Amino acid sequence: MSCPICSKDTDPAYRPFCSRRCADLDLARWLSGGYAVPSTDPQDVEEAIEAAERAARDDPPRH
Repeated sequence: MSCPICSKDTDPAYRPFCSRRCADLDLARWLSGGYAVPSTDPQDVEEAIEAAERAARDDPPRH
């Protein structure tokens, strides 16, 4: 089995990863939403757009 991050052979201590580094990279992707599954449900899309618009109004970009 190969590491899903870098494709090297896995280390039993970090399986399914090859190292602590790759395990941490995978965790960071989960925590940052990198593995989020996009929704095609119109209600979810509308709620996401409204939430983004509210966030933009409440916290304008800083220059």
